[in-house]
Formats: sequence, C-alpha cells, structure tokens
Amino acid sequence: MELRLPSWSYSPSYTGYWSPVTSTINWCEEDYYATPYAAEIVNTLTNLMFVILAFKGIRNCIQHGHDTVFLVAFVGYLLVGTGSFLFHATLKYPMQLVDELSMIYTTCLMNYATFSYSKSRQYGFILALALVSLAIFITLYYHYLQDPAFHQLAYAILTVVMLARSMYVMEFSLRPSLRKTEENFKLLHRKSMTADQKEISRADDRRNTKILTTMWMLIVTGLTIFLSGFGIWQLDNIYCSDLRHWRRDLGLPWGIVLEGHGWWHLLTGIGAYYYLVWGIWLRHCLNGRQDEYSLTWRSVLNLPEIVRSNYSNGIVVPKAAKKIL
Repeated sequence: MELRLPSWSYSPSYTGYWSPVTSTINWCEEDYYATPYAAEIVNTLTNLMFVILAFKGIRNCIQHGHDTVFLVAFVGYLLVGTGSFLFHATLKYPMQLVDELSMIYTTCLMNYATFSYSKSRQYGFILALALVSLAIFITLYYHYLQDPAFHQLAYAILTVVMLARSMYVMEFSLRPSLRKTEENFKLLHRKSMTADQKEISRADDRRNTKILTTMWMLIVTGLTIFLSGFGIWQLDNIYCSDLRHWRRDLGLPWGIVLEGHGWWHLLTGIGAYYYLVWGIWLRHCLNGRQDEYSLTWRSVLNLPEIVRSNYSNGIVVPKAAKKIL
C-alpha cells in the first residue's frame, strides 16, 4: 500500500484578474492555479524575503549610523523585492521592467559606492555620470531588445565587477602584508617607535587579520547561498516540464517545495543581504572605525548585522548587541 502525505490536487487555472500576460518571460510556476489575483503565487510571496530584510537593513542603518549610501542601497533592495512581487503577481511588462531594472540601478549604486571611496569629488562626479549613462543605455537597449538574456548578462557583469573590486579593496586595505605604503612607513620608523607603540601596531595587525578571516567567512557564506539559488533556478528552467508533472503528482502544499524560482528569490535575497552587511563593515574598517563597530553573527543560521560596539575588538560581539538578533 502506497503511503502518501495528506494533500489536495492542483485546481484548473482561474481566469486571471491581471490577464492577459504581457511580460516577455514566464516562469515554470503554473499561472493562476491558487487565486485569480496572483499569477504565480509562490514566486510572488517569496519576494517578501526582500521586503523583510530590507526593513531590517534600513532600521540597522538608521539605528547604528552607517553611511547613507547603504541606507539608499537597502531602499533599492526593497524596490527590487517590491518590483518582483508585482511582476510575478501580474506578469505585466511594465512590472517586469520595475523588477529587472531596479536590480540594475541598485547594482550601479553599489558600484559607485565601491569605486568612488576615497577618490576626489571630480572622480566621483565623472563616475556617477558614467554609471547613470550606463543605466540609461541598459534601460533603453533592453526595452528595444526585450530579451531577458541581455538583462541577466548586464546584471551578472555589474555584480562580478562590484564583488571583485570590493574584495581587492578589502585585501589591500586591511591585510598587513599587502598594505605596502603603511608597512614601509612602519619599517622606516620602527626604530623610533616606543615599545608601547610597537605593541599597538602589532595589535592592529592582529585585529585586522582576524577581521579579514571573518569577512571571508561572511563572503563565502553569502556567495554560497546566492549561487545555490542561481543553481536551483537553472534546474527549474531546464527540467520545467518534469517539475510540473512532479508537483501535480505530489499535490498541494508539497508541490510548492519544487518551485525553483521561489527558491531563487529566497536564497538570492539572503545572499544579497550578506553582501550589503559586508559592505557596511568594510566601509567602517576603511574609515578606521574597526573598534567602534562589531559584526553580530552567531552562526550561519543567523543573519548578520553590524552594530556599534563598546569593545576595542572589532569582532567580539557585545552582550547588548546580541539582543538585536
């Protein structure tokens, strides 16, 4: 006798409130099978992860005085989630643009934050002009092509460039063996330093090395989560017909587990949040404020945050800060 979990069958598709579909792409989730008011119910609701984490990040930026650019970035992150929510609920082309182009604009903003740091005002202005021009070009050319592959390629390139630059800045600004200018200065003046000054210098190096180790753990965890979401989404695209058959065989609610694009939303939302938290911490470290802020991250099962610290060590979690999570 075959044992089956309690379930109910997928209903025939409703006549959608937002019909007809005008988007240039449709996903593997079947349309309007749960309600006439949301074309893809799972793909719609999983975007609430972006909304929740966006408000968490916005609150953290305001509460702990992080740079304004990260507050704006979390607002952009919120727009990505909201746009994707509206797109999957309606499958309308204008909502598709809100979803996909907000990803481009937010990533351009983070590229500006990454490449403009410690540069002159003139450099920042030219960079801003270049990125705005790039965003306008992507918008117009994408609207002309209406090919999702172009958007995906543009977003991937912007993201890889941003990550590579951030990692480079992190390593060459914090790792003692790579901070050539500062290390040469220390070597030249080592003899004139007092014993206390030498110990402080060595303590700073140990602190920064420890911070780097934790930062790399943050990066690897975030990237693993993000890329896992991407991999599941690709499987969803490749094996869509099989997955639809398996979902109907399992019935509801268990078939929801096989909605790969929904997992993409959940996992990439968390992965992007990790990047923003890392960016905040890196900015404080570049500003020489490692002793003023701490990373609160008890395990990979908890979401990280950067909070003001009363300790001199930039990694030890203050007891008061643990209450935040």
